[in-house]
Amino acid sequence: MAEALEIERHRAAIARNDISRPVRLAIEWTILNQETSFFDYGCGYGGDVQRVGNLGYTSAGWDPYYFPHASITAADVVNLGYILNVIEDQEERRQSLIHAWELTQKVLIVAAQVLINASSKTQIAYSDGIVTRRNTFQKYYEQQELKTYIDEVLNVDAVPVALGVYFVFRDDAEKESFKAIRFFSSTATPRVRVPSKRFEDYQEQLEPLMDFFTKRGRLPVKGELANQPELLSEFGNFRRAFNVILQATDEAEWDAIAYRRSLDIQVYLALTHFDQRPSWQKLAPEMRHDIKAFFGSYQEACQVADQKLFSLGNPQVVQTACKKSKIGKHTQGALYVHVSALAALDPLLRIYEGCASRTIGRVDGATLIKYYTDKPQISYLFYPDFDDDPHPALKASITIDLKTLYITHRDYADRANPPILHRKETFVTSNYPRYAEFAKLTQQEQQLGLLKLKSEIGTRTGWEKCLAVHGVEIRDHQVYSLGE
Repeated sequence: MAEALEIERHRAAIARNDISRPVRLAIEWTILNQETSFFDYGCGYGGDVQRVGNLGYTSAGWDPYYFPHASITAADVVNLGYILNVIEDQEERRQSLIHAWELTQKVLIVAAQVLINASSKTQIAYSDGIVTRRNTFQKYYEQQELKTYIDEVLNVDAVPVALGVYFVFRDDAEKESFKAIRFFSSTATPRVRVPSKRFEDYQEQLEPLMDFFTKRGRLPVKGELANQPELLSEFGNFRRAFNVILQATDEAEWDAIAYRRSLDIQVYLALTHFDQRPSWQKLAPEMRHDIKAFFGSYQEACQVADQKLFSLGNPQVVQTACKKSKIGKHTQGALYVHVSALAALDPLLRIYEGCASRTIGRVDGATLIKYYTDKPQISYLFYPDFDDDPHPALKASITIDLKTLYITHRDYADRANPPILHRKETFVTSNYPRYAEFAKLTQQEQQLGLLKLKSEIGTRTGWEKCLAVHGVEIRDHQVYSLGE
């Protein structure tokens, strides 16, 4: 009976009010920009085509139902967004992926539905998926299953960007650069403290060199800096030019940037161990220069990274790193850290988190990372009102078992009494924008004895009762007496 069903694929198209998540991620990572052309293969109503075009990018698309007569053309960036999961014919699904890849000149975006919830009674098993109430087909992939499928059909190494979203690169060096840059911690250029006359005279010419060092943690080699000729004609070499910068700034801040960059590279290289580690030739030139500057040789860099990675096989190492962390909130069985503080953690903890995120990419919208100290798991917790709500409620969580890579999703949005947060300043670093506000509120709450009953105040209802008993309310991260 099920085999005779006629699936209405076009009904799976979604009318969106904004750019779809896979295409938005490509824009955020500058994979898609004004220099690249975009083609949406299976564009549905054409929303992404139109909105990408509105940004001033070269944009086109085709859909077998809504735009059947549009030209199918090659492009730098091709989007195959939520197409694989709606094609019930397995060979046709495979051919769609192959055809989209043939059109791709630089990067193919592949997105599909993952994390199926409990099946409703109206769903009918069909082929390797289900038929929905709207008579559309849906195949729900496990995250790793989707990567395996893309890799095997196209003979590639797809890069996870977010849950259900992968980038497939034509150029290996560009792929490795993208993977590495995701582990680069953000740093600010050290400010000028004591400007010398020589620095002031050449500040405009020296700023590109300062920006480069801030980004890479080292001096450039020949050919890496756009204004190289004028700098070298004046200073002779980059080291002399940088010495002028050091006289006007704090040298320790530049040393800290270099140290952080060396750690960033260790994190990246440790995580390449899980895939086929790229050969020296397949690394981007700037990464090769980074490794030479920080480690001397690729072999030595990989050894340092692998030593850290392999040490994580001992649960005690993770527990100790969590216990020693000066960043994050410590509980009996876990360490909780705000996502903005990830790059400031011990590299062991960054690599450990990378063991989870290498599978699912960036967890869009996650607020906190929970490191379990009693089992090999990491959770990403979603508190969308973290900044503005003094005690935000948990909306959802995604947990990854690092042994099985099994992903569990839990939704708290409709719970009447969800868990809430206290002591928000403990999750972030001291330079977080609202750190002082968070800390001041905690101090007020402590002085009033509001935080004593930990087991009771951990949920919204319990916290509201506590406030009522004490006759106070909280507005704008301040404690007020009721009626004040």
